[in-house]
Amino acid sequence: MIRHTVVFKLKHPAGSQAELDFLRTAQKLSKISTVKNFECLRQISEKNGYDFGLSMEFESSADYETYNTHSLHVEFVQTRWIPEVSDFMEIDYEPYNED
Repeated sequence: MIRHTVVFKLKHPAGSQAELDFLRTAQKLSKISTVKNFECLRQISEKNGYDFGLSMEFESSADYETYNTHSLHVEFVQTRWIPEVSDFMEIDYEPYNED
């Protein structure tokens, strides 16, 4: 299992229609068949400067790669993410086993 997370800050004013439109479009990534447990999140900690997060899970590396190369994801990155996100951090996890 892989958990893909990204926290980010948008260039748009807080509460603006542009912010809402971006988040609604981001939620469409959940329609990609290999995406499981998708969440679009508002970041509430005062310990960092990010405003939102996306979290999703994949059953395998192959499923994660399918997501990364899916046309919906590629289009979102090119037409929305790159021009509208001012800062982000991506973290990908897999379960830790001491064995």
